[in-house]
Amino acid sequence: MSNPIGVQIWSDVQCPWCYIGKRKFEAAVEQFEGDVQVTYRSFELAPDTPVDFEGSPVDYLSQRKGISPDQAQQMVDRVSGIAESVGLEYHYDRIHQTNTVLAHELLHFAKAYGLQIELKERLLRAYFTDGRHIGRADDLVELAAEVGLDQSAAATALAEHTYLPDVKVDMAQAVAYGIQGVPFFVIDEKYGISGAQDSATFLAALRQAAAERETADAS
Repeated sequence: MSNPIGVQIWSDVQCPWCYIGKRKFEAAVEQFEGDVQVTYRSFELAPDTPVDFEGSPVDYLSQRKGISPDQAQQMVDRVSGIAESVGLEYHYDRIHQTNTVLAHELLHFAKAYGLQIELKERLLRAYFTDGRHIGRADDLVELAAEVGLDQSAAATALAEHTYLPDVKVDMAQAVAYGIQGVPFFVIDEKYGISGAQDSATFLAALRQAAAERETADAS
């Protein structure tokens, strides 16, 4: 397919289901008969979170959702098990709960240089697996350099908040679409899929979009 199916994905880099959904979607793309072009859009699940949250992810979940620490631990254990089923390693004992707005700004910076996909993967792995801090500029520019981005340019973009308007545009578009949770996938500007669905669901939507294109082209 010369004209790829465009897929916009609203997600947050500290959303466990977004990483799981990413893997399930990637599995669908591998089976899809055409080309797919992915663009990541910003969605801050908790913009009020401090850069350096005092406490563990279990503490955070307990406070935010108004549940007991035991219930929060059960949630963490469940999502970690599901992550493992798609080949991911979540280490919640290493995670630094943080504010993600700078990470989203950096993703827009990476998009401008054609490395958004690579940075998205690196940020998710840094957060959930490696125990890296993804809320501070110094740490973020190091991760940017790891995927081939210019460290000095990345630092300047974050210091000047060059891409903050783009983050706000994505958030406004999410509101317009009625997106209340992530991941949220918009396929070919026609189909919206919410959550980390099975790969078969994503594959069916991709094929449906391709089939409708073919019908439109033939008419």
